[in-house]
Amino acid sequence: MMALALAAACSPGEGDAPYLEFLGGGFVFNYRLAQAEYGFVVKRLRRIPDGTILEAVLANPGGGEPFVLRETAAWDRLEYVFRSPPVRGVKANHDYRVEVRLIDPVDRRVLATYARAFRSDVDQSVLPERAPVVGPGYQPAPR
Repeated sequence: MMALALAAACSPGEGDAPYLEFLGGGFVFNYRLAQAEYGFVVKRLRRIPDGTILEAVLANPGGGEPFVLRETAAWDRLEYVFRSPPVRGVKANHDYRVEVRLIDPVDRRVLATYARAFRSDVDQSVLPERAPVVGPGYQPAPR
C-alpha cells in the first residue's frame, strides 16, 4: 500500500503530460490527379484550453516558405488533421519536418511545441506531368 502511494506521488501530474501525440501521416501520390500532398494527424492526450490555436508548419518540398495551417481547439475534438496543398519536388528518402505549436489565443504565448519528420519512399518523378484523366470518371484528358 505504501509503495502505491509513493508511486502516485512521484508520477507526473496532468500539467506535465503532453497535450498531443502524432498518430500518423506521410505522403500521398495521386497518379490520377498527377499531384502529391502530405500531412499528419495528431491526437489530443489531455484537455487543450478552448480557443487555443494549433499551428502546423510543414516543410515545403519544392523549397520556399513552409506551409502554415491553423485549427482552433475545441473541447470535443480528439484529433486534428493537417494536410498540405499539392506539393512539388518531393525527393525519396529525404526528411520533411513538421511542427505543431499550441498558441494561447489571448497573449499569443506558445504553450507547447511538437515536431516530427516524414519521409517518402518514392520520388515525385513517379507522377505524370499532367493528369491522365479528367472528371469524376476515367475519361482521357484532352490533348
